[in-house]
Amino acid sequence: MLLHVRYLKVCQLLIFASCRCVAMMGVEDVLSAAEPVSRPNIVLILADDMGHGHVSRLNPQAKFQTPHIDRLASQGVTLTDAHSGSAVCSPTRYGLLTGRYAWRTKLVSGVLKPYDPPLIEANRLTLPALLKQHGYHTACVGKWHLGWDWQLPQNGGEPDFRQPIAGGPTTRGFDHYFGTDVPNYPPYCYIENDRTLGLPTAHKEQVRLEGRAGAMLPGWKFDAILPGLVERGERYIASRAATREPFFLYMPLTSPHEPINPSAEFRGKSGLGALADFILETDAVVGRIAAAIERAGIADNTLFIFTADNGSSTYAGGDELIRLGHAPSAKFRGFKASIYEGGHRVPFMARWPGQIAAGSTSTETICLTDMLATMAQVVGAKLPDDAGEDSYNVLGALRGESHSMPIREATVHQSAAGQLAIRQGRWKLIVPLGPERKPILDDPTQATLYDLEADPVEQHDRAAAEPEVVARLTKLLDQYRRTGRSHPPREG
Repeated sequence: MLLHVRYLKVCQLLIFASCRCVAMMGVEDVLSAAEPVSRPNIVLILADDMGHGHVSRLNPQAKFQTPHIDRLASQGVTLTDAHSGSAVCSPTRYGLLTGRYAWRTKLVSGVLKPYDPPLIEANRLTLPALLKQHGYHTACVGKWHLGWDWQLPQNGGEPDFRQPIAGGPTTRGFDHYFGTDVPNYPPYCYIENDRTLGLPTAHKEQVRLEGRAGAMLPGWKFDAILPGLVERGERYIASRAATREPFFLYMPLTSPHEPINPSAEFRGKSGLGALADFILETDAVVGRIAAAIERAGIADNTLFIFTADNGSSTYAGGDELIRLGHAPSAKFRGFKASIYEGGHRVPFMARWPGQIAAGSTSTETICLTDMLATMAQVVGAKLPDDAGEDSYNVLGALRGESHSMPIREATVHQSAAGQLAIRQGRWKLIVPLGPERKPILDDPTQATLYDLEADPVEQHDRAAAEPEVVARLTKLLDQYRRTGRSHPPREG
């Protein structure tokens, strides 16, 4: 009898300790303790310059419809508070693939230029590399814009295109790459793995919004780029589905970024100009990839995500759409490159039958840096502490799980100029830039504070009225910068 009583007391102590441990854990930690869901195929489409308001599901006043993206949303979840890691291209792509904010790298502002070296460090764990470790075949089809080790001549000029190109996608976790690198940068040609397809021996002159001067493949046509990418994506899905092994297809599209060159089928289709036509073609790409997944018979075991790298530009036709009454950022302030919501709040839809409820919506704040930790959870992987420093597992948000507290402690936004803002709940603090593109954190009088619940258009500065909030968020942003991470350290 005495032994039985002691046993019950030990069990009670163990239960108490377990509950206390869970209570001390954050929402994301509890989710991470769960078993992996499965090993689904993963298809992630990243549109380029696709503003929040360019998706009719998110903008009831849109001047055109995006039926294929809307259909994806109706079959899965729409996240209305999703953010790119930056308001411009290269840094967002870095963050998506590494789970780390790009402002921690040498690229503290702007984007990579033609023939720049790789931004992703050679020894850094990437999303495709993680999935490869768990039996996935991985492919990138589309715009890379994360640098290569081009063989540049010492006296300047363009690379020797007869040589392999090191440091590209196939050295950063992808088994296969096909794309144009950057549609408005040389070389103007397709690249497959580490070689140009053909030699770009012609020369393109610089034309505003149609690309910089540089080497071009003879006969290169801008309006053929997007159809070429989607055809490769369809072929990849069909071939990998036949193997019955899981795959990851990352499709960073070249649209609706400039050069604004919709293919013949879409020219004039919107009645609102070339940019709107190009957006309709981008929407059609989503439909074609969805159809390829369904034809292959793998829709029930495929996590299909559509999102974008930043907001819409105004200089490449966006200003014309605004004059016609269309709002590229919907109700939000700002556009591509801006620190305001229109610069970095992006569409995000995800479909996964049996795991994600059809037609659901989540208001959880997420960032594209979260893809690494989320996919790690999906496949049952444990991230090392030196990977995904700004990546949270947001699978619970995709699956509609209710949380007593936000998954992310806070989210840092970045403008093209390198300006930073920190978002926590309803509050968004924007700090000014100082010398060498460093945020000014020692003078709270220069910061701007917005209450996004009461003021989603970011018109009313609340900094003077909420000094405690300003102080708290300034301290947290400084902590994130000094420690090199926003996610708490992970146990080994």
